[in-house]
Amino acid sequence: MNFTAMEFVCFFPVVLVLYRLLPPRWRWAELLAASYFFYGIFNPWTVPLLAGTTLVTWLCAKRIEQSKRPAARKAWLLLAGAVCLGCLGLFKYGSFVAGSVSWLFTGAPVSLSLLLPVGISFYTFQTLSYVIDVYRGSFPCEHHLGYYALFISFFPQLVAGPIERPGNLLPQLHRLSLPTGEDLRQGGWRLARGYFKKVALADQLAPIVDQVYALAQPGGPAIVLATACFALQIYFDFSAYSEIAIGAARLLGVRLMENFDHPYSAASLREFWRRWHISLTGWFTDYLYIPLGGSRCSALRRWRNLLLVFLASGLWHGAAWHFVLWGAFHGACMVIEDIGRRRGLRLPRSLARAATLAVVSVGWMLFRAQNMTQAAELLTGLFSAWSPAGVSVALQTVGAAGLVQLVLTLLVYRLLPEQWPECRSERTAPVLFYTLLLTGIAWLGLAASGQQSAFLYFQF
Repeated sequence: MNFTAMEFVCFFPVVLVLYRLLPPRWRWAELLAASYFFYGIFNPWTVPLLAGTTLVTWLCAKRIEQSKRPAARKAWLLLAGAVCLGCLGLFKYGSFVAGSVSWLFTGAPVSLSLLLPVGISFYTFQTLSYVIDVYRGSFPCEHHLGYYALFISFFPQLVAGPIERPGNLLPQLHRLSLPTGEDLRQGGWRLARGYFKKVALADQLAPIVDQVYALAQPGGPAIVLATACFALQIYFDFSAYSEIAIGAARLLGVRLMENFDHPYSAASLREFWRRWHISLTGWFTDYLYIPLGGSRCSALRRWRNLLLVFLASGLWHGAAWHFVLWGAFHGACMVIEDIGRRRGLRLPRSLARAATLAVVSVGWMLFRAQNMTQAAELLTGLFSAWSPAGVSVALQTVGAAGLVQLVLTLLVYRLLPEQWPECRSERTAPVLFYTLLLTGIAWLGLAASGQQSAFLYFQF
């Protein structure tokens, strides 16, 4: 079920009313049923996979806690990992691997018709974090299957995060209570912000990006403008989903972790990844980078660790070689940045921010490409048509309306307050709130007419 669909407009108020009416001991059951209904709307056939993964990891975690021998504990951990990663590998990467192998040996790629379950990348990482934390002893085993199933399937963050940790979400699910007045204010604010970001910003930039990236040979100026639009589009689209997820959970009295913190204000790639998709960055840091040795090792091992983490991140985002290239590009740039930092090279913060934004934007160009061929064409096209005529063509392609939308979006990025208390005054706070809320309602009206668009991260 898409947050921008009419089904959600009908579904969520019913969930809120039942949540308030039911006795506290049944709230978890209502949210669990609502979460599975929410997920089943996408495709009912993917529900058994979610339920099966949940059951297997819950049983494995119980056996990990019960086992005394280290070998047995590790065996149950490996079994849980094999099931989770096996399902993810089959459904998300099966066609990619088969096509790559076929192309390597025959020159003709094949494609397997495998359904990609929505949100599988997100809930797989959430199940793995739970099992690993139980294995490490950093979180106790959850003996109630219902609460654990709700932790994995909690509908606000099931499909596209934030990727929650058991230590933050599970204790809250055990003490579900009615939302406070502050919860209602903050939750409504985050919902309004999310819908505003989606309809007024991200979806208005999408046609500009699509138009330029569909050209056979776009020139450098057009690529730069379209990539700037895409950088803002993907931020506002993905952060909009996170805002709506956080807001919906807050209206239920549950606090999800933050997922974004003005990433384009970063003065280094290291800082950027601490601000962008925070839950995923934290996951890779805790469960891959640190176990590989992290930063407390030799320089060569540290650089290897960075490259492996970003290659894994690229693959996590998509089963295609241009996503791998995007991950490798970021990994290589992180290594270069690490070398410069350790040699004492420093730029003024304004220049560092500009350089970071330029590197990130080149990465988004690779990310937005449809395949490796287009990625190569965009990289070469970036250096072409830098003449008055080329700039004129780019401006005509984007159009005056597109340029105005780009400028307005940049202003909103700078000025839109993150939290309710950060509004300029008590008088302007309600004005901003209701303006954004009405924008959200207008978007829901568009949803009723079938004109809504899916969130970009649904494909991952």
